[in-house]
Amino acid sequence: MAALMLSLPSGAEPFVPQDDATVVQRLPYRIDAAERQRRAALARDPGQLALAAAEAREALRRARVHGDPRELGAAQAALAPWWGQADAPAQAVLLRARVRQAQHDFDAALADLHRLLARPDLALADRAQALLDAAALHQLRAELPQARGLCEQLRAAAPLQASACLAELDSLTGQAPAAAQVLARLGADRSPAPWLALMRAELAERLGDDAAAPMLYRLALAGEDEVYTRAALADWLLARQRAAEALTLLERSPDADADALLLRRVIAMRQLGRDTTALAARMRERLRAADRREPGKHAREQARFALDVMQQPRDALRLAQANWGLQREPADAVLLLRAALAAGREGDEPRRALARELRAMGWQDARLTALDRSFAS
Repeated sequence: MAALMLSLPSGAEPFVPQDDATVVQRLPYRIDAAERQRRAALARDPGQLALAAAEAREALRRARVHGDPRELGAAQAALAPWWGQADAPAQAVLLRARVRQAQHDFDAALADLHRLLARPDLALADRAQALLDAAALHQLRAELPQARGLCEQLRAAAPLQASACLAELDSLTGQAPAAAQVLARLGADRSPAPWLALMRAELAERLGDDAAAPMLYRLALAGEDEVYTRAALADWLLARQRAAEALTLLERSPDADADALLLRRVIAMRQLGRDTTALAARMRERLRAADRREPGKHAREQARFALDVMQQPRDALRLAQANWGLQREPADAVLLLRAALAAGREGDEPRRALARELRAMGWQDARLTALDRSFAS
């Protein structure tokens, strides 16, 4: 990744506080009394699995909602007694795999889940969760046949999640309109499930349904205001040059300084012609910090920064290609195509290779077609 980061100017060394009383940053959320009690109990006896699992689960929730990568360290610390154990209890393995996925260590996360699924005495609920998590990871890497096989196994234990999983896979293999209808039916008779609304919103965006997509994104936000969902809606607005709305949406978040939202704030301000010097410098340092934590695992954000903030299309293309080698979600395909088009002739072959790959899968995405008609199915 060092070569890929050459486009980001070097900066000062990381700040190291001189004593424990130094305030480095104030969190936008508080740790409650129950959390403090759990931590104190675990400090006395780290081997309490039920407490450790509760602590890791809550840290993962905060990481997801607030977009704070430090919470992944808290989750890993809670699981420390079982972190290196291949035969750790199922609870610990499931949570360990989720931490590794969040850290972009997809190979290790999948290895954990597949080893767990091989256990003959695995409880039904743990098996269902492992199947769902493994299917999501295979889908993230565009390993769609493997994901489909896992979703099929999920039918008996979790029919709603299995149906949604299979519909989303259908949407990526040439059956997007039918998949949208299935997902709509799944959500019709239930109180709104944020995860299902988000799945429907992303599919509506891929179908070019500009009426349904923002409505569904806002429905998903009404459940639990997660950084990922707010960023996805901001991206929808930014793609339509509605930067003022995107900026308002981002600045109203209690987690407006989270990395994903900060990046989009810089992009929105740039679209509006405002001075981004200070925010861009902060974002650049965040990207360096992320690369120090998990080297080579954050090329998506680095490519987006290079393309939409620094306006360095060749560097953006190189980073987008590295990211495509790690994860292959629809947003990654759009980013790679945008970078390839911006890079001019240097991007011609990557663009053609992407088109061949997606055409073979039957991948449908109105955003790709709007950028390049050769991506039309």
